[in-house]
Amino acid sequence: MKVFGITGWKNTGKTTLTERLVAEMVGRGLRVSTVKHAHHDAQIDQPGRDSHRHRMAGAGQVILASPRRWALMTELAPDAPEPPLEALLARLDPCDLVLVEGYKSAAHPKIETYRAAIGRDLLAAANPSIRAIARDVPLDHPLPQFDLDDIAAIATFILHETRI
Repeated sequence: MKVFGITGWKNTGKTTLTERLVAEMVGRGLRVSTVKHAHHDAQIDQPGRDSHRHRMAGAGQVILASPRRWALMTELAPDAPEPPLEALLARLDPCDLVLVEGYKSAAHPKIETYRAAIGRDLLAAANPSIRAIARDVPLDHPLPQFDLDDIAAIATFILHETRI
């Protein structure tokens, strides 16, 4: 599996870019998976639902299965560290490309999303794993730059970088 990331500050378009890249890559015939990192206590089941009740009762793992999809939820012990990205990637089924949203400091290659209105400095200035910038305004930076809406060009860049 090849891995490429989408990173950037909050509200710069990471999720939208990831979503559009998945559709573009799948449209090109690739099998794509994603990993999304959240800095908060993300919930994928809802209070009152059976799977949530199982977790609240103390189950360490809960599989929610239906005719169209399944999900495995694993509760970490209160003092357990978050699993590293590599451990999560090892749990994925084989595919052509994994797009990783978030994980700013991980070593895999990434594209940074940038919006001038957010008012934050580029992560690329101090992060050598960032290989390009998807931005809403031209920037004075030596990395390759793409308009945030130029999904085809960004996808081609990622495929070239990952040698797919």
